[in-house]
Amino acid sequence: MCPECKQAMVAFEFEGIEIDHCVICGGTWLDAGELEQIVELTGQNPGNLSRALEEARGGEKSKRRCPRCRRRLRTISVGKDNPVELDRCPAGDGFWFDQGEMKDLIEQFHDGEEEAVARFFSDLFRSELESSSQSDNKEE
Repeated sequence: MCPECKQAMVAFEFEGIEIDHCVICGGTWLDAGELEQIVELTGQNPGNLSRALEEARGGEKSKRRCPRCRRRLRTISVGKDNPVELDRCPAGDGFWFDQGEMKDLIEQFHDGEEEAVARFFSDLFRSELESSSQSDNKEE
């Protein structure tokens, strides 16, 4: 169940990793360990992005609930220049990324891990990203 719009999410299996995505609001749920699996799949070592997500602590209770354990998610701020607010399960079940937050977060970190993660998600959501950029171009 999507933490944002309460609709069923679609599970995509890509490169052997199952990613939960809401086609209604565009959010993405990463289960615990999936970011590490993506990094491992690309042959990179965990870098600044993994450390930042791991080190982010505390946070206020979100209105959203974890799709796994149903506990209220905690809002965490990740990044220094333009922090991105994500929701994390307090039991460690995973992270919720609103539409665009993964992209915003990856843009703040600039080493091999983030490039590999960005490539993974751009391949996974290629058609969604293409339709989004086409509608952006029409508005201009």
